[in-house]
Amino acid sequence: MTTQLADRRAALLRRAWWLAVFTVAWNLAEGAVALTAAALAGSRALAGFGVDSFVESASATVLIWRLHVEQRSPERAEHVERRALRIIGVTFLALAGLVAIESTRSLLAGDQPDVSRTGIVLTIVSLIVMPVLARAKRRVGRELGARSVEADSQQTQACVYLSAVVLAGLAANAAFGWWWADPVAALGVVVFLVSEGREALEAEHVDDCC
Repeated sequence: MTTQLADRRAALLRRAWWLAVFTVAWNLAEGAVALTAAALAGSRALAGFGVDSFVESASATVLIWRLHVEQRSPERAEHVERRALRIIGVTFLALAGLVAIESTRSLLAGDQPDVSRTGIVLTIVSLIVMPVLARAKRRVGRELGARSVEADSQQTQACVYLSAVVLAGLAANAAFGWWWADPVAALGVVVFLVSEGREALEAEHVDDCC
């Protein structure tokens, strides 16, 4: 029975690892497209979305490291788990500050972004892919009992909300010429980033207490 449980956990660790690898690859591509589109259109919301994609790639890379450590040295898993949660939380809070500053500056300056059809298509595709990925991560994380995997799944889920907010801002600008919808959407991104960063840090402290 012990061998079966060990084999099952090893299989779950491999699945979580591949999901994290896919997350890194997807977000790197998504971030590159978003930042290119943001530069062409002058969109703060798209820029925040693109930078968020790169930070999520960094977060998933931390998760890959954490899973690799458990595969090689199971006794170090708990310690690495806390460090992974801390890194994930801090990176998201730092990103929230950056996006908030840039969005506020854009709103006050009255910067008017161009319509970005590429950004609209990109966020629609993200709305299709991200929910599936988030559910897969959440299932694996819960079965493993790994808070870092669950935190990563929550960040992926936050990307779904983020995509919806950015899409709304881009669509409003395209349909009605509401330029202010873009920086306002970017500020909406900040809310999600702060929430996810705090959740990761709070999960780390729960682990410390337990």
